[in-house]
Amino acid sequence: MAIKEYKTIKEVVGPLMLVEKTKGVTYDELVEIRLKNGEVRIGKVLEASEDACLVQLFESAQGLKIDDAKAVFLGRGIELDLSPQILGRVFDGMGRPIDNKGALLKELSKNINGEAMNPYARDYPSEFIQTGISAIDGLNTLVRGQKLPIFSGSGLPHAKLAAQIARQATVLKADDKFAVVFAAIGITFEEANYFISDLQKSGAIERAVMFVNLANDPAIERIATPRMAITAAEYLAFELGMHVLVILTDITNYAEALREVSAARKEVPGRRGYPGYMYTDLASLYERAGRIRNNKGSITQIPILTMPEDDKTHPIPDLTGYITEGQIILSRELNLKNITPPIDVLPSLSRLKDKGIGKGRTRADHADTMNQLFANYARGKEAKELATILGESALSEMDRLYARFAEEFEKRYLNQGFEENRTIEETLTIGWDLLRILPASELKRISEENIKKYY
Repeated sequence: MAIKEYKTIKEVVGPLMLVEKTKGVTYDELVEIRLKNGEVRIGKVLEASEDACLVQLFESAQGLKIDDAKAVFLGRGIELDLSPQILGRVFDGMGRPIDNKGALLKELSKNINGEAMNPYARDYPSEFIQTGISAIDGLNTLVRGQKLPIFSGSGLPHAKLAAQIARQATVLKADDKFAVVFAAIGITFEEANYFISDLQKSGAIERAVMFVNLANDPAIERIATPRMAITAAEYLAFELGMHVLVILTDITNYAEALREVSAARKEVPGRRGYPGYMYTDLASLYERAGRIRNNKGSITQIPILTMPEDDKTHPIPDLTGYITEGQIILSRELNLKNITPPIDVLPSLSRLKDKGIGKGRTRADHADTMNQLFANYARGKEAKELATILGESALSEMDRLYARFAEEFEKRYLNQGFEENRTIEETLTIGWDLLRILPASELKRISEENIKKYY
């Protein structure tokens, strides 16, 4: 498409700029605002009519003189430069390198809005991804091609959990190439530093690509960052045949940026002031995960979001839950008990876990032990609550065993710290150690064959 130049900038209000007498300008088109002193600022078209358009600036409008500035419409959307050399690199939220390793030798550029995956070409997620975390691998298994969000609250250690997953996640087949794409959205400089140094220290940065958007960067850049990351993941997965895990943190900051841009455009607000199209917007991110038939690569997504006031019914976790396949929920109560990572396994759910476990994937006894651990932990928690109300002496002998099971389960199974990397074999072994607290007659969800073999 042709490049068009206009000197008809009418006004600038905050991050928005009105350009008049424009022709053939399209939505989402990239714009350069060239100032007389040679400075160039970037923006994109938010609204376009037949003879005018509204441009959203990525940088502040400070010092922008509209009399001698010109708007240059580039005829394309925001693109990301790509090549196999993106692995091991750190970029800002707009895809510019910030790791002092020089410019990227690009092989191709892709529009960051991507193309929708043909539903008919999709393959069903069915292979196990090992995160090294028992509460996920053993009970809420992550499957290749799945979208499994982590719901957290402010002050909970989701950043440490994200770094641990980025460091430890792997596929079990030795010949499969695995990569992690990490997008940090609207985080503080300290958090960004923590993620970068953690991946560098463990050497995991060699198979990772990082996009870092800081809290003081413009809101519009925050909307581009996750799309940059997913575009890089699509390139690695479907062009280079890799298995890619995309970690997006924090989706709440992304949604706040959406609300900010929507308010600047004076759109009619939806629930709690968020735009009415937030569901579709989030779906345009999450639905880019998956597998394509006859293509070796896959994209698995772990979006992380902090629930305002720990409220699961808040629009951000609520809409995310509708689009994704389950959720991992972090618990404030477990965090206060110093159990790390504080994953609350009972309300957590991975809807595709049955597809990634069992013989040939993890181990034949996995499904049985998973169901039994869930049931025992739920009953053990009830027994502990009863003991709090009525006193320990009111419990039957069996209830006391269940209460002990719940204690041990939290201490040994859930609590593993942020450094321990457990194989699925180790996780299953710990599960059986805990099940031995109870007599075999209580293990009603496990087949006779597995009881004989492992009990």
